[in-house]
Amino acid sequence: MPSDMVNVRYLVDDVEASIDWYTRHLGFAVLTNYAPAFADVSRGSLRLLLSGPTSSAARPMSDGAQPRAGGWNRIHLIVDDLAKEVARLKAEGAQFRNDMVKGPGGAQVLLVDPSGNLVELFQPANR
Repeated sequence: MPSDMVNVRYLVDDVEASIDWYTRHLGFAVLTNYAPAFADVSRGSLRLLLSGPTSSAARPMSDGAQPRAGGWNRIHLIVDDLAKEVARLKAEGAQFRNDMVKGPGGAQVLLVDPSGNLVELFQPANR
C-alpha cells in the first residue's frame, strides 16, 4: 500500500453486495476479495476495507459490545455536479438518507450503502 493511501474500515452485512455497490455506483476498484469475511476496494487514495460478520473486525469486544454496520461516521467524496450525481444514482436504484442540503461551503447529500453505512457526496461552493 502506498504511504499516502487513507484506509477506512466499514463493517458490512454482506461483503459481495458491498463490493458490487461500491464498484458499480461509485467507481471503486476491487483490491482483494475474501468474501464473505473481507474485501478491500479503492478509489484514488482511499482504501475502503469491507469487513463482514465473520471478519475479525466484527468479533465482540471484551466487554461484550458487538461491532455493527450503519453508524453516522462516513467517507466524504467530492463531486463536480451533485445534482447530476444524485440523479444518476437514483436512476440506478441507490438510496439516500436525506435530501440535498446547501450551505455556504457547498452542497451535500448522504448516500446509504447496502449495510446502512453512509457516504457523503459533497460539491464545494466554488464548483
